[in-house]
Amino acid sequence: MGHHSGDGLKGHEDDFCSSFIVMRSTRACLARFWAQRSLLRKLAYREVVGRYRGSMLGLLWSFVTPLVLLAVYTLVFSGVFNAQWTDARSSGKAGFALILFAGLIVFTFVADCLNRAPTLILTHANYVKKVVFPLEILPLAVTVGALFHALISILALILIGMLIGEIATLSGLFWMPLILLPIIIYVLGMSWLLASLGVFVRDVGQAVGLVTTVLMFASPVFYPLSALPDGVRFWLSLNPLAYTIEDLRNVLLFGASPHLLTWSVHLLLSLLVARVGLLWFQRTRGGFADVM
Repeated sequence: MGHHSGDGLKGHEDDFCSSFIVMRSTRACLARFWAQRSLLRKLAYREVVGRYRGSMLGLLWSFVTPLVLLAVYTLVFSGVFNAQWTDARSSGKAGFALILFAGLIVFTFVADCLNRAPTLILTHANYVKKVVFPLEILPLAVTVGALFHALISILALILIGMLIGEIATLSGLFWMPLILLPIIIYVLGMSWLLASLGVFVRDVGQAVGLVTTVLMFASPVFYPLSALPDGVRFWLSLNPLAYTIEDLRNVLLFGASPHLLTWSVHLLLSLLVARVGLLWFQRTRGGFADVM
């Protein structure tokens, strides 16, 4: 961002950055982010439009891309491999592509945020060295931007599902924000942690790329958890993506309700991860300028 961008954002910085103390409560944390909502909107908007800057279709790509991917999944898995979902609740071949796509939406959201996090502070070095800036808002802006693209993909899934008769009811839309909340909070916490570690240990970015690749196959993207042996199912169910993917499919495609007890546990764990990630970021940010 050039000098003009820094000037445009500077009016939002003074209150937030007047004292960088460790936030002592979730309420205080939320209050500070709420106070900076205007800055967050600007940064998140830049994250969204920056992906397609200079292209003719612009933001339309965010809707066209998931439609093309869904068409490819349908052709490859249903037409070429003649694949069927091993869960009894699944339906036809086109339904298999929707089930697969739902899992990939969640994974892509997580992978986008985690892969960006280790280099996030490094790519905004001007904010560290030259401008007093609320650095912890950068991972939040990236998360909001990735969430926007995920929601567009979910919209494409719903529209296609309604057209081919794979979505019988839209009641799942009421459950969807609840289902996505734990994974959003978890990703945000991990992004704070990785953004800080990436400043001090440059190999973190490479390691995260490998981990997210493994995570795709360790998550129920291409298979349901119910198809796994009991022992394997237990360990893979510890993956924070697992129940988010399963519940998203349940409410959008299978007409079922989420597992609220499991959801509550995941929410508490995600809040803990976010808390630890933010505390770590706040305690280490003072050393960013020394190593950059």
